[in-house]
Formats: sequence, C-alpha cells, structure tokens
Amino acid sequence: MTHRTTTGTAAPESGAAVPAVSRTDLPGGIRVLTERVPGVRSVALGIWIAIGSRDENPDQAGAAHYLEHLLFKGTGRRTATGIAEEMDAVGGELNAFTAKEHTCYYAHVLDEDMPMALDVLADVVTNAELAHTDVELERGVVLEEIAMRDDDPEDLLGELFDETLFDEHPLGLPIVGSEESIRGMSRDTLFDFWRGEYTTPRMVVAAAGNLDHAHVADLAAKALTDAASRFPTGVPVGPRSGASGLLRPRRALALRSDDSEQSHLMLGVPGLNRHDPRRTVLSVLNSALGGGLSSRLFQEVRERRGLAYQVYSSHASYADAGTLSVYAGCAPERLGEVVGVVRDVLAGVAADGLTEAEVVRAKGSMRGGLVLGMEDTASRMNRLGRSELDHGRQRSVAESLERIDAVTPEQVSALAAELLDVPLTAAVVGPYDDESELPGALQDLA
Repeated sequence: MTHRTTTGTAAPESGAAVPAVSRTDLPGGIRVLTERVPGVRSVALGIWIAIGSRDENPDQAGAAHYLEHLLFKGTGRRTATGIAEEMDAVGGELNAFTAKEHTCYYAHVLDEDMPMALDVLADVVTNAELAHTDVELERGVVLEEIAMRDDDPEDLLGELFDETLFDEHPLGLPIVGSEESIRGMSRDTLFDFWRGEYTTPRMVVAAAGNLDHAHVADLAAKALTDAASRFPTGVPVGPRSGASGLLRPRRALALRSDDSEQSHLMLGVPGLNRHDPRRTVLSVLNSALGGGLSSRLFQEVRERRGLAYQVYSSHASYADAGTLSVYAGCAPERLGEVVGVVRDVLAGVAADGLTEAEVVRAKGSMRGGLVLGMEDTASRMNRLGRSELDHGRQRSVAESLERIDAVTPEQVSALAAELLDVPLTAAVVGPYDDESELPGALQDLA
C-alpha cells in the first residue's frame, strides 16, 4: 500500500514552516494529519468529513445530525453497548458534532489507547449497521433534542437569525432539521446519504498528542481499507469554493413568540466568507466591537447603562458567505432602549471606526486567546481538521500571530464602514404575540 508523507508543511504565503505537523495521503483520497505535542500523555483524534447540513436536500434536512446519533448504535463488529464499554474501560471520550459544512467523529484517550480509539472511530464512520429499530429509537431522541432547542431561546434565536438572513439558502436551515423532516425521514434516505456522502475522498483523519505519525497513518490505512477500496482512484476533495454574492444586505425582522422572562435580540449583517483575505481584520473588528469586557458594546450596553446582563458580537464564515451579529438579552420593557444603543454603537463604528487603543486591546485579546487555545490536544486536533477541509493547508500559530499583528486601525475602520453601514437584519425571541408589540426601533426594520 502506497503512502505519500510530508513533514513540516510549509505555509505558502509566508514560507513559515509548521515543523510539528505531518501529512500522509492514503489510497482512496484519505488524508492523515498529525501534530506531536511534547509533554502530554493523551491523543485527541477525529475523522472529519467534508459534509454538513448545507449539503442536504429538503428530504434529507437534518440527516447529517441524525447520522451523528445512529452511527454509534452499532456496526458489523460492535454493538452500541460494546462501543460504550470499550471507551469507558480506558476512561476515554467518544463523541461527534455536525456543522453546516462538515462533520467530525472524535475521541480523546490516553496515548496507549489511541490504536483502539482510531479503530472504533473508523468502524463507526464506515461500518455502521443503521438498523431499522435504531432508526426509530433515535428518531425519538432527535425529536427530543429539537424540543430542547425550542426551549432554549438563545439557540432558537441563532437559528431564526440565520433563517432570516440566508432566506431560503441551505445555510439558513437548522442543523438538526425540523420536526417535520425528522418524522418523515426513512432509513433508506439516511442510508443513501451516508453511503453517498461519507466517502473517503472527503475524509481527513486528524490527531494531536503523544503520537508517532507513521504509526497513525498505518493504523488509519488498515482501519479504512474497506472504505477506501470503493474509491481506488480517489482524489482528496478540495476546499469549497469561495464564490461571492450569496448574501445581500436587506432590512428584515423576524419574531418567534416565546413565553420567556427575557427578550432575546440578534442584530446583524452579512460578513465575509472564509477565503476573504480580510478575515483577520474582521476578527479584530468583532473582538473590539463585542468580544470582551472592554469591548464597546459591553461597555455601552451593560457597564454604562445596565440594560442587559449578556451582550456580545460574533462572526461566522462559510465558503461563500459570512455573518456579523450582535446578541443581547434583556427585560422586555428595555428592548427598545437596547436596540437603540446597539444601533447607535454600530452606526458610530461604521462612521468613525475604532480607536487605536481599542484595536490594540482587541489584537492582544486575540493573540492570547489563540495561544491559550492551543494548550490542549483537542484544540490542536480541531485546528488540523478544520484547516485541511476549509483551506487545504495548515497555518502555523506564528503565521496566525503575524496576521493579527499586521492589522491596522485603518483597515478595521474601512471594513467597519463597508459591513456596518447597511440595512440591519433582526431576530427576536420573547413574550410578544406579533410584531406590532415590538418597539418602534425594531418595527422600522421590517
């Protein structure tokens, strides 16, 4: 079996080496990326698949997340109980998550138990049985998860905002699907989605910790041989393209009535896709705007006026679109004032930019967060998998720090003027029967 291995992957833009990262291309289009982390006795590993909720058609809505439940219910070699007992016996963690553009099945174990964990993951991802009885059993579990989401106003708000901003595009659909789509989903639909989409050219095996790269590559090749044999000439699937124009700023308002004690607000605009060279500038803007205790939004909304306990901004970047949004939770009678202050802050930053001191603090916060976030093996494994699927390359921490350092106040101000001086999209979850009960500051967004 032929492997092609490279170590110390270069970062093309700067030539900076990534000496701890090694890569092997296996038959079937499988990529294996590892990072050896000195001084630890654990390994975090994951099998990443370049398929997420945006890849589902209407009949499959929620299929990727449904499979996240089902694949652990048993394989041709292991029962669900056996999988649980095998991991519990070594104190390991086994789990998965589904996102809009990818899915990851992962484990965190002692270094000596890594071969077992990788074998379990490969077995689960490629050799599941998807028994009819398990499909019905997990249908109820997924429906309960949807009900739990509906009971969490903040989660519900995020989905409502995406649905409003993305309109009918798949990126606006909930990852878990809807009650209707889950109730109507057949075992054949799930099986076809799994077999048709979870292919080895879309797979990345990522691992970080106390490991030997060649050993991990050999184990992955053995564990995934049968799956790879279905794609003998498979070529790794590259990152999704960054075509622009998916989102247009538009004035819009969405309300979801909820018998809650608080009003939950999200205001936002289209952001940048992840291929945009200004994405680091956007991260600095977001951090200064609402990323920490010294951010402008936190200071204006909470510290100076005491209008909300929680207020923050966030941004999300996909292959062809992005969002920049502000969240605030407040008493219903304060919603109008909160909306007014948030809109004033956004308008002020759009018109005048941020001060040099704000930008310096934001950059320092990002630097610290990046480095501290790399202290554990799970974070490093996630960075490996996401970077390969999203960009097709690995960026060193040093390169990322250089990009942060290079951001100037002028760049942040220019981007703020571009992104924030547009119509706002708003979503509200709270104790209102219809939009007429919302404050006027929100109604004029409709």
